[in-house]
Amino acid sequence: MTTMTDVARRAGVSVATVSHVLNDTRPVRPDTRAAVLGAIDELGYTPNTLARSLVTSRTRSIGLAVSAISNPYFTEILQGVEAGALEAGYSLLITDPHDDPRHERKVVQLLHERRVDGMIVAPSAEPAGMVEYLARREVPTVFLDRLVGDDHDQVCAENTGPVRQLVGHLAESGHTRIGLVAGLPGLSTTTERVQGYREGLRAHGLPFAPELLAGGNSEAAGAQDATRQLLAAPEPPTALITANNAMTIGTLRALRELGLDVPRDIALACFDDFSWADLFTPRLTAIAQPSKDIGAAAVRLLLERLAQPDRPPRTVRLPCTFVHRTSCGCAETAPATPPAAQERIPNGVVNPAR
Repeated sequence: MTTMTDVARRAGVSVATVSHVLNDTRPVRPDTRAAVLGAIDELGYTPNTLARSLVTSRTRSIGLAVSAISNPYFTEILQGVEAGALEAGYSLLITDPHDDPRHERKVVQLLHERRVDGMIVAPSAEPAGMVEYLARREVPTVFLDRLVGDDHDQVCAENTGPVRQLVGHLAESGHTRIGLVAGLPGLSTTTERVQGYREGLRAHGLPFAPELLAGGNSEAAGAQDATRQLLAAPEPPTALITANNAMTIGTLRALRELGLDVPRDIALACFDDFSWADLFTPRLTAIAQPSKDIGAAAVRLLLERLAQPDRPPRTVRLPCTFVHRTSCGCAETAPATPPAAQERIPNGVVNPAR
């Protein structure tokens, strides 16, 4: 097995110099670095990550805790995190907290015990125990998708404005009874999307009707029940907005069971786009989140925190994309194009904590 001594001998440098090149523990002249890297490549040397962590107190690993990894939205976020981590030379340890506060606290502790350098976490609706654990132990952490307060590093998409736009689009198409299948109570995404719904109604002179708002708990089964509830109202909605992609599936199942055709009998617009949303009949009008960009931004924030532990916390919000198809009842005016080519929802910002 090739050793660091072999690399040092081939490069004509000391073992300490090879260590400095591998661990970035001291500046090394460019020609010397090139010679060491060339020797490593020529000899096929593989650094001992465990030994390196003992020298640097870093494991070059990131813990990622996100629920419902099978959800296409979180799958794309995972791709963004993985790409960003790999580019920076970090490995990932991945866990699923199942949106359960007790399990969330447990998996975060397990990641910490694995000595990850930092964590990226999509918090549950009751994250206080997990947040307190990480803060007490000063674990560098970025919260993903759901916000927990401006005194933490966090990254998410815009929520309020995009839902307000969906309501406006349906109202301008003539709908006055617009229902919302909302997400799990306690999540910042749920709160902000409900806020956008109410703002959209108000902006178009429509009253808020409590019977047109139902909770789908951010899951397909819950949305199925919520959709049945909404359509059982004395004056049922003529249009529905679903607040995430899992709930869109549940709503579509309920509409099919009830024998309702979209958009002939009821219009539908969704928060969260699918890569296969245009394969449905009708094709789904949706808000597309920049999932991979959210994951990549979380890695960048975490690396900045590792490099500058004392810098002020930051909140990054990324803009969404309105993708107009036919489930809203409108005729498509142009062929569908990738989200990046569609209209951008404004107000993506990076805010220092107040």
